[in-house]
Amino acid sequence: MTDQLDQQQSRALAVESNGLNVIADADRKGRPAQLFWPWFGANVSVLGLSYGAFALGFGISFWQAVIAGLIGVVFSFLLCGLIALAGKRGSAPTMVLSRAAFGVRGNKLPSLVSWLLTVGWETVLTILATLATATVFERLGWGGGTLTKVIALVVVGALTVICGVLGFDLIMRAQTVITVVTGVLTVVYIALVADRIHWSTVSALPSGSAQAMIGALVFLMTGFGLGWVNAAADYSRYLPRQASSRGVVGWTTFGGSVAPVVLLIFGLLLAGSSEELSKAISADPIGALAAALPTWFLVPFVIVAVLGLVGGAVLDIYSSGLALLSLGLPAPRYVAALIDGVVMIGGTIYVVFYGGEFLAQFQGFLITLGVPIAAWCGIMLADIASRRRDYAEDDLYDSRGRYGDIRALPVITMVVATGIGWGLVTNTLASWLQWQGYLLGAFGLGGKDGAWAYANLGVLAALVIGFGAQWFGGRTSVRRQENA
Repeated sequence: MTDQLDQQQSRALAVESNGLNVIADADRKGRPAQLFWPWFGANVSVLGLSYGAFALGFGISFWQAVIAGLIGVVFSFLLCGLIALAGKRGSAPTMVLSRAAFGVRGNKLPSLVSWLLTVGWETVLTILATLATATVFERLGWGGGTLTKVIALVVVGALTVICGVLGFDLIMRAQTVITVVTGVLTVVYIALVADRIHWSTVSALPSGSAQAMIGALVFLMTGFGLGWVNAAADYSRYLPRQASSRGVVGWTTFGGSVAPVVLLIFGLLLAGSSEELSKAISADPIGALAAALPTWFLVPFVIVAVLGLVGGAVLDIYSSGLALLSLGLPAPRYVAALIDGVVMIGGTIYVVFYGGEFLAQFQGFLITLGVPIAAWCGIMLADIASRRRDYAEDDLYDSRGRYGDIRALPVITMVVATGIGWGLVTNTLASWLQWQGYLLGAFGLGGKDGAWAYANLGVLAALVIGFGAQWFGGRTSVRRQENA
């Protein structure tokens, strides 16, 4: 037993050699239930509380926001669970398995979008962790200026990059620790601020329009599970082929959604009880949550805030490294993760020390990427549903194989669906994105100032178009692939 534990510890601290390759049968291990830990650890962040204020910002009532949250969060992580099935079937990273639909070189399009999305989110999470530390330390009187931010950035950046470079085994161990620590401290946080909730105020919030409710639902989809779909198979690929498919879908969905649902509902209660707090959260998502805490819990709050954000950044940096490799970077996986870490730290330095209003612009950029990712997700879901056999592993790496070089239908579908989707969303976070929403008037939705302007229908449209085109137009191609 001692030897086995020593081997597990040694493996966790060794640099993982796996990259885009198929995981060998001897290295596939575990049960679907173990998927709970990385997905829960990546999403049990106090940032989830702030989404309550974001949702109410659409002008909807508490119960409307609860319904939008339940549907948006659970459905978006269900999409992750369904795509995770490809990992069990093919034992390769998500962006390699996507080659079966797009072709080996055709898949560079979704790989580029995936890399931009994951490296963007890991940067945002690192920024928030750095700023949260500075905000709390300032309240404690321990400083909060440049030196504090530098130290926070070094610690957060080191934790994220080390886990990303060392790989799967360390990530699984780290996420288990993050899950336990952040879970316990989050419960304590909820208990400490529960007296700030005033149900009479919350229940009196006026109802909003159906369009506003749809807008909140799509926003929550994009902020939670839809931001993970492009990495959904990166962890299920380590499971044995005989692992339960229902278990893979169920544990991925449950692990990803359970914490956000609880945190969102409590965040709705907090934000709905105080308009002042709701506005403060919109301006400073983490620091505003600390304002209600007693001084003695501020240090534990920093721990729970930083660990929760690091938990998400760790999964992002691992998957962004794989996406970079799938774009054609001729380097080992750990080098790709290290490059992404440098980009992440560089972006954080710019925003924290020089950026000013850059964060709002960058968030607008990330939301914009939700449209092409939704299109890719629809195509990938239809492709997975069409397949009756496991992937032909060697052909995933050979443009002359059964999956081909560039498959026109999925590539064209993703481009067209993205174009339609961007025409049906509006984005006020970034001035350079004011060109979006160009189809709202043409489709009779009232233009950019109409009631449907902020319903974000473009994300749903891209998802449906992607699925429909691949399902009805690509099944014959899948049959030919499987019979080759």
